[in-house]
Amino acid sequence: MARGRRRVEDPATARRILAAAESHFAAQGLAGARTEEIATAAHANKAMLYYYFGDKRRLHRAVLENLTRQLRSSVFAPMKKKLSPRARFFQCVNGYFDFLAAHPNYPRLVQRQAMESRPEFDGMMKRLFRPLHREFARTVEEGIAQGEFRGVDSNQIAMLTIQMTTSYFATAAMLGRVAGRDLLAPEAVAARKRALLDFLEHGLAVNGEKAR
Repeated sequence: MARGRRRVEDPATARRILAAAESHFAAQGLAGARTEEIATAAHANKAMLYYYFGDKRRLHRAVLENLTRQLRSSVFAPMKKKLSPRARFFQCVNGYFDFLAAHPNYPRLVQRQAMESRPEFDGMMKRLFRPLHREFARTVEEGIAQGEFRGVDSNQIAMLTIQMTTSYFATAAMLGRVAGRDLLAPEAVAARKRALLDFLEHGLAVNGEKAR
């Protein structure tokens, strides 16, 4: 549970408020989102929102902290050093993709932070994005050293992997109009994941063979 202003006595209500705030902040930004609308969407009242989170700015910070904590848990916690570099790399890719599939608003929240140059974005860069990039790059380098991957540019692969995964969810609404279907529907997300993993497998494979 994200850090609130007080001890959370009703976790279900707090979770609903965080989920509703996530959607509203992604769509409207910190300035545009209204606490009344967030509370209504969460089937709560403004008094309860303020009781747990203090004010709109603190609620916004709690949303980001909650998502960042879940992302770190999805990507870094399952990492097992005993696995081969290839297995660790694709475990990390799967964890990152699955997190974004569960929280498709996250890329838009991050984009808003970056565009608005908010102080929280610098913290997210240091605590999350740089470690994520380093983990991808380091694992690719280990895979190259052990003969599992081709001699590719590990930093470029790390950036490409993050961009290809993130951009799908960030632009799903727009590209869905181009494709004529809902790109966030479960079957569409599953198809995208298969295509992404297949692309990375063949792009990193040694001698054109599928990486093992």
